[in-house]
Amino acid sequence: MSKGILKFALLLATAQLALAAPALAQDADSSGDGWLVRVRGIGVLPGDDGTTSISGHPEADNAVVPELDISYFFTKNIAAELILATTSHDVKAIGTTLGDLDVGETMLLPPVLTLQYHFSPDQAFSPYVGAGINYTMTYSEDDGNDTTAFKLDNGLGWALQAGADYWVDQNWGLNLDVKKVWVDVDASINNGAITANAELDPWIVGAGVSYRF
Repeated sequence: MSKGILKFALLLATAQLALAAPALAQDADSSGDGWLVRVRGIGVLPGDDGTTSISGHPEADNAVVPELDISYFFTKNIAAELILATTSHDVKAIGTTLGDLDVGETMLLPPVLTLQYHFSPDQAFSPYVGAGINYTMTYSEDDGNDTTAFKLDNGLGWALQAGADYWVDQNWGLNLDVKKVWVDVDASINNGAITANAELDPWIVGAGVSYRF
């Protein structure tokens, strides 16, 4: 599937969920509205695609960090979720005309906002799907052994999500969640002597504890 088709499909899925929310709101009772907070441990697993001006491709390593996410339920079935976490990644350029390069280290702050549909919110096992957007912000770049003046731009992308809560009681539950994010960022190395486009496109896999108000 081409990127253009994929992005169109994600946009269509987000629009369909948004259009469904008003109709579902008419059927929701007051117990469906409210807040849900989760604390999860997540693995951020970037891809290794992209290009550089000296051939080869950029590559970022995986990261495991704690994450906080907050959801608001407009109805019993429709919710919006925002996840907040920051990750550290070592960046390399692999297979270039200069060999494998240690580009440096960067911090990523990639908040993901999704609109979700929860299939069985009144049951102990409550799966959901979601679609939304991500804006990846980069900061605290440190130069690597083989480079100077390493700089990454920010990037905007799309996200898909699937997960489930298992409610132990009225308020507390366990959560599993998987997201796929599509985001590209541009890089400048050695004061622009080398440029790159990194297709980070990470999987975000998490597990944790849910609390609903």
